[in-house]
Amino acid sequence: MTPQRAPIRLDIVQTVDQPVIETDRLTLRPLRRSDMGLIELYAGDRRVAEQTPSIPHPLPPGAIDAFVTRVLAGQGDDRIWALDATKSGMDELVGAVSLKALDRGQAEVSYWVAPFTWNTGLASEAVTELVTGNPLKSTQVFGSIFQDNPASARVLTNAGFDYIGDAESFCVARGAVVPTWTYIRQMNQSAA
Repeated sequence: MTPQRAPIRLDIVQTVDQPVIETDRLTLRPLRRSDMGLIELYAGDRRVAEQTPSIPHPLPPGAIDAFVTRVLAGQGDDRIWALDATKSGMDELVGAVSLKALDRGQAEVSYWVAPFTWNTGLASEAVTELVTGNPLKSTQVFGSIFQDNPASARVLTNAGFDYIGDAESFCVARGAVVPTWTYIRQMNQSAA
């Protein structure tokens, strides 16, 4: 019998304009294919998926591969950073944070973290550093949080965001429209 070889992936990786950001406990870095297992483990957790608008639960077969392939190919109008916590003695991916470019120099921040890191300040640290660095040179950054997740709202307020109103968003994992709180952070015009 002839041994089988794994297929060779020739993904185009376009992270040239995506900076690596260091915090005290984290490295925010571009995603890599080796992150797929930890993304599936943590994002596939119902508790995580139900706090995001777009992560389905259960995860369909191939969903994480398709997601990482899209990110590595530079497709879409969002940039995604892995929260690498190896310098804190944790996993090389404990969550993700993204910035999505909007019209008029605005952006939207989104994030999720593994349940074992909840209430540790890692999400606040990641969002604060990313938004402060302002890699998209945005004039305003928005964030939206489900109203039944006040811990995530604290992440935004800790990062300098102000509450601006209520809205609704569809949650794929819940299969329902969920009330949200919307936040904004005005960026320093000299940094934009």
